[in-house]
Amino acid sequence: MALEVIGAGFGRTGTMTLRDALNRLGFGPCYHMSEVINNPHFARYWATLAHGGQVDWKEVFAGYYSTVDWPACTYWRELMQQWPQAKVILSVRDPHRWHQSVLNTIFSDAHVARFEGPDADPDFQAMVRRLNQQTFDNRSQEETHAIAVYQAHNEAVMCEVPPEKLLVFNPAEGWEPLCRFLGVAVPDEAFPRVNSTQEWQKRPRKQIKG
Repeated sequence: MALEVIGAGFGRTGTMTLRDALNRLGFGPCYHMSEVINNPHFARYWATLAHGGQVDWKEVFAGYYSTVDWPACTYWRELMQQWPQAKVILSVRDPHRWHQSVLNTIFSDAHVARFEGPDADPDFQAMVRRLNQQTFDNRSQEETHAIAVYQAHNEAVMCEVPPEKLLVFNPAEGWEPLCRFLGVAVPDEAFPRVNSTQEWQKRPRKQIKG
């Protein structure tokens, strides 16, 4: 099985909405951070990478046709090398709204603490620390720095991915640009809009234990 769509956008850019849209359009199952949370053994792959090791990408994404969100989006170059035929979607939003969203959700102190306790799964710890340390230099809560990282990431994707293989996509645009890019018909249903900050904060959280 090969990935057909690689999502290069950072988390909190509508990646869960994009996941649901790709599933609806026939490009699922779509790999998202929620897959790692629901299948804790998946974290060992990302822990291996965090520690400087290598993984078999075909094994990591066995059973999936697309991927979005962290942790996979930080490895978009490696995934393009593995699946050069895949199309790339860079999900984006206003950078200041993006940073406010991550502060209120995945980068909040309470959320990060879930992976830092003595009973937390060490693979999850390694994955989360890699995200914060290697991607954001432990400064994810500093707006100026985090936005600079976000924008540099987006610019690298736009510069390096061939234009014919790349869609820069704000989920607020709905079905039309996404379906046009993927060469599929627009569904006769509303575009999914899920996982707002309010929805994320209300969702029950389970402790990821080792």
